[in-house]
Amino acid sequence: MDAETLLDWVNALVLSKTGSRLSYLQQTILQQVWLGHKYQQIALETGYTEGHIKDAAAHLWQTLSSYLGEKVNKQNCRLVLEQHSQVGLTSPAALRRPDHSPLIGREQAIADLDQLVQQGSKVIVIQAAGGVGKTSLAQHYFQAKGFAVVLELLMAKETQNIISVESVVEEWLQQYFQQEPGREFGVTLGRLKRHLQNQQVGVLIDNLEPGLDPQGRLIAPHRLYLELLRVLADWQGKSVTLMTSRDRLCEPDLTVEHYRLPGLALSAWQQFFGDRQIDLDPALVEMHQAYGGNAKAMGILAGMIQADFAGSIAAYWQTHQTDLLATTDLKNLVASQVNRLQNLDPQAYRLFCRLGCYRYQDVARIPAAGLICLLWDLPPAQHWQVITSLQNRSLIEHQQGGYWLHPVIQAEAVVRLRGSPDWALANQKAAEFWTDQIQTITTLPDALQALEAYYHYAAIPDFELAGKVILKSRLNQWQQFLPLGSTLYRMGLLQPVRQAISQVLAQHPAAPDLIELHNILGDLDWISGQIQPALAFQQQTIDLATQTLATLPEAERSKHKTYYLKMLEVDSRLSMGLYLIDLWELDLAAERFQQVIDQATDTSHHRWAEKAAICLGLVHSYLGLTASAQALAAQADQNLQQQITVTAQPGSFAYFIQILGQTHVNLGNLQRGQDLYQQAIAFAETSHYPQVKARILNGLAEIYRCRHQFSEAVDYHQQAIALLEQIGAKCDLAEAHFQLGLTWQQYNQPQTSQQHFQTAIALFTAISAPRQVAKVTSHQ
Repeated sequence: MDAETLLDWVNALVLSKTGSRLSYLQQTILQQVWLGHKYQQIALETGYTEGHIKDAAAHLWQTLSSYLGEKVNKQNCRLVLEQHSQVGLTSPAALRRPDHSPLIGREQAIADLDQLVQQGSKVIVIQAAGGVGKTSLAQHYFQAKGFAVVLELLMAKETQNIISVESVVEEWLQQYFQQEPGREFGVTLGRLKRHLQNQQVGVLIDNLEPGLDPQGRLIAPHRLYLELLRVLADWQGKSVTLMTSRDRLCEPDLTVEHYRLPGLALSAWQQFFGDRQIDLDPALVEMHQAYGGNAKAMGILAGMIQADFAGSIAAYWQTHQTDLLATTDLKNLVASQVNRLQNLDPQAYRLFCRLGCYRYQDVARIPAAGLICLLWDLPPAQHWQVITSLQNRSLIEHQQGGYWLHPVIQAEAVVRLRGSPDWALANQKAAEFWTDQIQTITTLPDALQALEAYYHYAAIPDFELAGKVILKSRLNQWQQFLPLGSTLYRMGLLQPVRQAISQVLAQHPAAPDLIELHNILGDLDWISGQIQPALAFQQQTIDLATQTLATLPEAERSKHKTYYLKMLEVDSRLSMGLYLIDLWELDLAAERFQQVIDQATDTSHHRWAEKAAICLGLVHSYLGLTASAQALAAQADQNLQQQITVTAQPGSFAYFIQILGQTHVNLGNLQRGQDLYQQAIAFAETSHYPQVKARILNGLAEIYRCRHQFSEAVDYHQQAIALLEQIGAKCDLAEAHFQLGLTWQQYNQPQTSQQHFQTAIALFTAISAPRQVAKVTSHQ
């Protein structure tokens, strides 16, 4: 089985369970794993960290395991999926040949209707958006169940053309039962009722919605239809009535059952296209998702692909995937329903258009509060009435508290919103909603929802406000109060943060309120191993903060503003010192840390002075300045313990605890170093900080090497390397390979030692760290 066929089958499986297909990242992981690629390769190709890829893969395997009833993982996925898909690839609904049935893919709907009838439902409203296949289903049901008599009424497309119910019933009596109507309508209904009680009759009332008012009740000129429906709903009758409607029928005195007809499954689309000798292509999965399985769209698209694209689904989709309403027929299909909403319920129409501001991508479903925020011009008492109106007209999907527009419907909403005065305000309200919605970031979905505000401001466009979204600080899972951008990259979302910041700085490269974006970009480059650009970004932060503070008018020189600008300066110097350690530019690193100490000591930024003192102690221990390193370490021991006691947030200090532990190890205080490492690793695991954990594991390995416990040392080194490969921390990874090389060297395994030295040299060379290369080379 090839990867594309596998992906089709798995997408069909997931769609049948959840109503949505795999995410783009999950599809990529499945394809690449199927082809034998490692997580590290997938990370490089997608721009995510290896750790994020592994987390996404773990969720994918868990999902597939629950659906297949068998454990699925990276190692066995190929075998398990091939076994489960054998039936599905030879005779399944996904790829089967036509069975000459006049209706494709509606077996479950037929069964559902049959169950409702057996439970006593006499009148069933089949409700769905235009083109889903309501009428075809109703007709097929009566045909499949062998109804000898089927009375049909097609309501007029326009309200003014609806025929009177008296005429309808008279025609039914004369044509199907050879009986004349009575002089009064009540008498005529009575005669129809007797026929319905004596024989099995099917009644199809098609396209009901033109006869309904904005509240879903029968319109005033045709209220007599209610009398007919009461007769049809009589439990003593043998008739079954199916009505089709885009809108919900809301007559409180009438007992009816509503059946929501979903779009066709992917397997039905595959069968339909296969029957027409159109080669199935993976793009069909995306097309099916985009059009919500709409039956009419399926027919229109198949015709266009055959006529204009020589039967190539891929060619059609490449041309039209960014314009889902490219054909007149498809546009009219959606527009007619939206136009009717505009005429009947202007308030619901405005909400429908405003919902076009949401992307429905990283966050596929919007909570109710996200709809309510767009009803800024209506009193709260009317909010749910408007939302219900959209639901009743099949224009918005709803499940488990989340709302969304299908892509085709969304495309129409976007077009109409962009052409209205509400475009900017709707995006602004949506951005404010996401910002207020997420107060604490503890999970990846939290982070992605918070980032949605950025995309709304970028769409307006207002990149200054977009930048402030990235800089808004919240408490995160590491018990740190950090800007959104910093929390996102710690979670492995490097590429989205980089792209967003780059777009903002392209518009506002020196905006005083956005200076910290340079600082975050520096950290992004540092993690990625691009240390020279990282240093440049931190220098930009220092220059802009200093310049802004110097030119700030006295009236704007608030205590908070001054504190913030000086904080950016000292934080950037501290970051530069850490970057320089990774380059093994120890003298320069010491200068940066000393600058922070001189600038921040006994000021409101004293915390940075204490962090810098810890780092300076580490540098001095590397440089052999033992007395100074010991003094700094002793003071740091005392300061850190006090801060942890006061703040009760140990996770936020884990990074500097492990630096202090490394200092003690360098000074020969192995037990004290081990104690600090054990304390820090507990904090790192509690707060899910893999980079710190990896550095600690590497430090513990060094301690075991010093004690000649080489097996334990190798094990810790390998654990550290595995973690660092996941998160893509290249500098730490290079150091870990160097330390493992030293361990194997002392363990009298020179060949293995050289392999790790060479890996370290390659990594240090890639990040332009010649002094690190020289350090490794000197130990070969």
